[in-house]
Amino acid sequence: MASFPDGCTLLVGGSGGIGSGISEVFAQSGSDVAIVYRSNPGRAEAIAATAATAGRKATVHQADVTDQASIRAVVEDAIAAHGRIHTVVWAAGPLVNQRYLSSTPMEEWRHAFDVEVHGFLATAQTVIPHMRDHGGGSFVTLGSAGHDWWPARDGMSVAVKASNEQLVQGIAKEEGRYRIRANSVLVGVIDAGQLHELTRLGQIDQRWVDNTHKLLCLKRWGTAQEIGHACVFFASDEAAYVTGQRISVSGGFGV
Repeated sequence: MASFPDGCTLLVGGSGGIGSGISEVFAQSGSDVAIVYRSNPGRAEAIAATAATAGRKATVHQADVTDQASIRAVVEDAIAAHGRIHTVVWAAGPLVNQRYLSSTPMEEWRHAFDVEVHGFLATAQTVIPHMRDHGGGSFVTLGSAGHDWWPARDGMSVAVKASNEQLVQGIAKEEGRYRIRANSVLVGVIDAGQLHELTRLGQIDQRWVDNTHKLLCLKRWGTAQEIGHACVFFASDEAAYVTGQRISVSGGFGV
């Protein structure tokens, strides 16, 4: 069990392929959870039920992260239910089609920024005053292992998440005096969510799998739970003196 401040972890995107695994790990590690979903209430409720069996309080909230009023409503509801938000885990993001930058539709590019970057900043702006008033807190974002080694055709993920990497640095620098921390987990190829959907769409084939395995020290895909364990460390009191940092959970991608 990890140790956490009082209150809950607000998991934005907590019902997604990777987010659901992260939500489960937080509950198993001893944190109450507020799971934020966009369009899959059934999955969010199932994850909340799993958290409850682990003895944790779990609530479910619907939000459109491109709408700041929707974000404010969710934050208010989570605080009303749990008393305090001690951590925000940012796991929201659209499907990233595998395309070269030169052929990426601008509307998809803008949408990715609206969801991942503008949504994260709007959430941070909403939660930071609450954290200041309650003695601190932490933000944990999901970045990309592609920040260390550029993967062709994954630019809409890597470039967009790189903006959040800079927001993490800014929050760490500006809010540390209020005991607010910010860190990121760089995500490699995970056997969940987007990998499954892109495979179904035919954008990932055996050649892609073989070439990607050549870039891994550990010759397997990661799990959502392994991402969750890294997020739990950053959020917990065990990382109370860690901020502005990132850890790559990617099987040694690109080493």
